[in-house]
Amino acid sequence: MFLYVDFGLYLLLMLAIGFYSMKKADTHAHFIIGGRTLGPVTTAISAGASDMSSWLLLGLPGAVFASGLVEGVWISLGLSVGAYLNWLIVAGRLRFLSEKLGAITLPSFIAKRFEDESGLLKILSTAVILFFFTLYVASGLKGGTLLFAHAFGAPQIAALIITTLVVVSYTFLGGYLAVCWTDLIQGLLMLTALVFCALLGWIAITGSGIDIAAANPNAFKFSTGAVTAASLMAWGFGYFGQPHILARFIGIRSVADVKGARRVGIVWMILCLILASAIGIIGIGYGTAFPLPGVTGEGGNSERVFLALATALFHPVFAGFVLAAVLAAVMSTADSQLLVLTSSLTEDVPFIAKLPDSTKKLISRVGVVGFALVAFAIAATDSGSILNMVGYAWGGFGAAFGPLVLLSLLWKGMTKWGAFAGMLAGSVTIFVVKNWVKIPGSYFYELLPGFFVALAAIVIVSLATKKPSEETLAAVDEAGAALRGGR
Repeated sequence: MFLYVDFGLYLLLMLAIGFYSMKKADTHAHFIIGGRTLGPVTTAISAGASDMSSWLLLGLPGAVFASGLVEGVWISLGLSVGAYLNWLIVAGRLRFLSEKLGAITLPSFIAKRFEDESGLLKILSTAVILFFFTLYVASGLKGGTLLFAHAFGAPQIAALIITTLVVVSYTFLGGYLAVCWTDLIQGLLMLTALVFCALLGWIAITGSGIDIAAANPNAFKFSTGAVTAASLMAWGFGYFGQPHILARFIGIRSVADVKGARRVGIVWMILCLILASAIGIIGIGYGTAFPLPGVTGEGGNSERVFLALATALFHPVFAGFVLAAVLAAVMSTADSQLLVLTSSLTEDVPFIAKLPDSTKKLISRVGVVGFALVAFAIAATDSGSILNMVGYAWGGFGAAFGPLVLLSLLWKGMTKWGAFAGMLAGSVTIFVVKNWVKIPGSYFYELLPGFFVALAAIVIVSLATKKPSEETLAAVDEAGAALRGGR
């Protein structure tokens, strides 16, 4: 009973924010980036919450529970460094230059930065976004399915339907402002849930005589081979190319706000990563002494360890709110991704981009529903883990857009054809390595070669082709100057 009440209150709050935001989203630009009005705290927590998703509360604790700290330490280190550099190098420059060029989406920024009148860069970047983000949304829906199936004993398909309806509802209503304001609440809820779950779990096993290292000899082992370590840290490269995170940089109130946002965002992120990894370790100890239904044994899934601990450790009144944090993690990423998908549809597909503003706003809302249905179909038929699905999409964006975004902001010598070559080379490398390249005995993440292949393609092709105009290159210099002033 308490679970239903807690979830109901939480969902009503999210919908209320959606209705309120609908009044603010009076233009298409407000629907897509909120009129560039959000301050540093909301932007920072929203960026973090949209980044971490159900991977933080389900995938990471599950990986540590199953394999020990080796995955938690190296992935967390790579992500922390990548996120910090993304805020430091990309955020301010992208905020300044996107406004200077009149761009509100990543594909429109790329096209205007390289003065592409042919539409070729927009078409390719939009295709990359549509493909990988649909997979990314599907991973979020799968996370929500695990939640509802665990909390309410709902059949898998019913749980998937509920998750999809919840995510679509407030994104459809309020657009960017609804997404960011709800992400702020959801990000704080996620952190609170991690703190109390780790604390109560540690208290429960302290003094019990449980030997975690004996229960799982790999629990505290974080040394690994060079290829595996490099691949796990390579997750950090992905930050430079994630459209839903870059959208937060485009939509922040000013370049001057970036410094404060960086500090808030990185502190939130590091705390969440440490606590999520700790919960995986605590789960090993707790599961040795007490049963964790649905986690171990036949049909068990290690990605349920946070859900099982929350149910076991908390009174039902509070367990409902803790489990709602998982729904928050799902919603905070899936909503952002749906918004980027529909913004690419309306801003970057040539014949739609020319339509009246009121028509585009309607198409944006319809697009939210359409893309959610496609993601629903993928989630319903895919049997892979959440971590694997997130990894594929994350790597795709990191390779296709990461080197491109970095060099477009830092190197005036980059050209239109260099951008095209980088996107194409990065995307193809991800697909090929993911499906056909394996290194026996090691984890080999496709983003590791994908990032550097794309980087090399950009440099080689750019050196052989024509640069943009002096006016555009001067704007790149101005962006750098603005960033130095905002630090």
